[in-house]
Amino acid sequence: MTTSASVPTGSGGAIRADGTVTDRLVEANEQYAAAFSDPGMDARPVLRVAVVACMDARLDLHAALGLELGDCHTIRNAGGVVTDDVIRSLTISQRRLGTRSIVLIHHTGCGLETITEDFREELEQEVGQRPAWAVEAFRDVDQDVRQSMQRVRTSPFLLHSDDVRGFVFDVRTGLLREVDPA
Repeated sequence: MTTSASVPTGSGGAIRADGTVTDRLVEANEQYAAAFSDPGMDARPVLRVAVVACMDARLDLHAALGLELGDCHTIRNAGGVVTDDVIRSLTISQRRLGTRSIVLIHHTGCGLETITEDFREELEQEVGQRPAWAVEAFRDVDQDVRQSMQRVRTSPFLLHSDDVRGFVFDVRTGLLREVDPA
């Protein structure tokens, strides 16, 4: 597993240790681009699958699922929640870019299990404006996966809802556990 601690620093074209994190990322991109060659891929995912997952930094989805560049569309947000914006992305993925399958991945130890919808009220008190979005906090990860599967399966915008499966990724073992939609 690669971590930020393993990002090279120093001289000779390596990333500077004295810059901001964004500076480090931009310099890493310059190194990447120097060796980059256009793979000539289409925007349509080869495996015709879209993966919706949590943004948690511990989830290396491509490695965990054996995916290569170009295999899938990946949509990530806090909790891997199926929001209106996720439905928007999935609709475009299916209707314009050919995906047919949807894989939902939540995980153990999610930060959304530790907060409540009161977070919105706290933000309102702090900044003077209540967010329009819901936190989508939860206590039961399996039930949250079921809710996400249901949102996908009942969306009128999605053409293909017969191959929708949900999983919980165990951050300690790296294994997926499938969640029964019932």
